[in-house]
Amino acid sequence: MAAARGQAPGLTVGRSRVPLLPERVHIITTGGMKVRMTPEWLLIDTFGGAEPALIGLGSTPKPFVALDRHFKTRRGQRNRSLDDIRSTVLEVMADPHDRPIDRTTDDGDHRIVAVPLLNSEGRLHGIHLWRGGVSDELPRRDPVGAWHFNLTAGTASGSEDLFDLYGVAPEDRRSEAALSGAFNRLVTNHDEGQALAKIVQSEPGTEHQAVWKVRRDDGVERAAHFSCRMLDERPEPDAPRVVILRGVTHDIGPAEHVSSAPPPVILEHRVLDAVLAPGHYHAYVDLKRLTLIKWRNQPMPGIAWGNAVGEPKPAIHPDDLPLARAMAKDLAHRKVEGVIRCRGLDGAWKPLHLSVALMAFDESTHGGLVTVTEAPTVRE
Repeated sequence: MAAARGQAPGLTVGRSRVPLLPERVHIITTGGMKVRMTPEWLLIDTFGGAEPALIGLGSTPKPFVALDRHFKTRRGQRNRSLDDIRSTVLEVMADPHDRPIDRTTDDGDHRIVAVPLLNSEGRLHGIHLWRGGVSDELPRRDPVGAWHFNLTAGTASGSEDLFDLYGVAPEDRRSEAALSGAFNRLVTNHDEGQALAKIVQSEPGTEHQAVWKVRRDDGVERAAHFSCRMLDERPEPDAPRVVILRGVTHDIGPAEHVSSAPPPVILEHRVLDAVLAPGHYHAYVDLKRLTLIKWRNQPMPGIAWGNAVGEPKPAIHPDDLPLARAMAKDLAHRKVEGVIRCRGLDGAWKPLHLSVALMAFDESTHGGLVTVTEAPTVRE
């Protein structure tokens, strides 16, 4: 019953396909048996920078589909479903902090439910919306969590809904962490390089969608659909402009049941891991900002890198910044090595030996693939 990409949801009966519209209840007769299909939840993005669009239908990801395209109408005819959904979206956007909507539509025949999805700052990132008959049973709603990255500052923030989706214990939740910490629970797919390139470029208007695997803190693995858009914003009237990546994470089911979820190990990752000796760690680094994007595998112990609860803020020793910048510049010509002091979990400066190679995230964007080990001697 799953729809192919670009195909409307439907049910295959024999050799025929019956289209299913999410705003209607369908009763399909096959072999003398009636199959009743109820509407599904709509996940609609409200990141900003573009018109609200459909990014999820039930547990099926959607590629930023315009609402009027999804709810197709005949020329000259009014689509009451589209009208109801548009007006509800506008109502929620006007006052996202009001309680969720649950009411009967003007015609008295339908019920509409809307749940705002807010980030940690209380900004609306999406709406989970359902429209069905007044007698329909409300279907189960998938977990969805809002989040945002400040790409200029290199920080990441998640909502309480996102922490619930990740299975994070209350004492381990933090409103803001290092950007690298956002990847700690994720197993990326073959599009990892493309995603990292977009983060390095930080171009407003850039969008990205992907199905990645989430390793929850309780050990459960889930498939999640990520949708996001980069925006050029000014937090305060007198503040400098920053690039913010706003998105939502949609839990679409157990990882083993979703074919588009990443395989256990991608081949090129296996090759990278095979060359690691004990005590060596791989990391991806933004060469312009001199910041950690993510660890390739296990993070190096004893280093403050995630800005997690109870940990000091990640940093390079100020006296070592000129050397770090010179190493990044020299990468255009050769592989570079050096000893850089980074902040440890105990707050002290820890000398690390870094061996850095230029790595292509895509055809035009490069970062650093860093092999990290403890430095053999401590610099004074």
